[in-house]
Amino acid sequence: MRTLLQGFSSAHGRALRYVIGFAVMLGGSTLLLVQASSFVTQVIEPQIWRALQGGLLCALGTALGTLPVLLMRDVSPRVTDMLLGFGGGVMLAATVFSLLIPALESAGDQGFSKWGAGCLVSLGLLLGASALFGLGRLLPQPGFEVASGDSPPLPPRVLLFVIAVVLHNIPEGMAVGVSAGAGLAGADSLAMGIALQDLPEGLIIALVLVGAGMGRGKALLIGAASGLVEPLFAVLCAWLVGVSALLLPWGLALAAGAMLFAVTHEIIPESHRKGFATEASLGLAAGFCLMMVLDTALA
Repeated sequence: MRTLLQGFSSAHGRALRYVIGFAVMLGGSTLLLVQASSFVTQVIEPQIWRALQGGLLCALGTALGTLPVLLMRDVSPRVTDMLLGFGGGVMLAATVFSLLIPALESAGDQGFSKWGAGCLVSLGLLLGASALFGLGRLLPQPGFEVASGDSPPLPPRVLLFVIAVVLHNIPEGMAVGVSAGAGLAGADSLAMGIALQDLPEGLIIALVLVGAGMGRGKALLIGAASGLVEPLFAVLCAWLVGVSALLLPWGLALAAGAMLFAVTHEIIPESHRKGFATEASLGLAAGFCLMMVLDTALA
């Protein structure tokens, strides 16, 4: 009994040290960013800085989502499906209210008729979905698997999973960058909504890595690092939109297509795979409503 209690205390002691270390690192990084912000705003354009802030907020959401893996062993399939559905709902609402509607309005402001704006945005949407599909075809799709008592997957499969998550984060960074680069009123609410969606995503990534036999601290770091692609693509897309205003409806439509494909091709099917489709659908509806409220209230 004493040995069991000692082992339990040791495990929780290591988890507490990981949490404290991660919190200190996160706090130090935040202070450095705050101190550097005054200098950065004088060097780069405000739209680029806004895109960087939005992308970093999304990456922070992923990083914070990985923290519970230090203290918990597993998440039930029911809760996992609900979280996936919630994330899908947030992304669907962002696709409609933060990307497609502004894309149609931007095309109209450039002189396109309603038919022309609809065709332009539709073409951009299809191109964005096809681009993400093409990237996904470069590797097998391992899907979102939560650790269980079964034998852990092979390391190559885990590597493919991490790559797939990185690809999945690309359209989120694109959406934040395009909206911020264009100075859209809903750019901040879009970044906040995607950051909320990244919280459960970060937890699922870390759980998969732990289930594959990886240490919890290393799984946390890799899970947090998977979100760094978002500020990178946010800044890149904000710069591209700033080069020419004519690219704005195209950029918004491309990001919308990529996000729509990610939701319908990956998140929704995976959230229904384990038999909890009702919970996943309710989570999707809740996520959609939350993002819709954020977009309309903060616009």
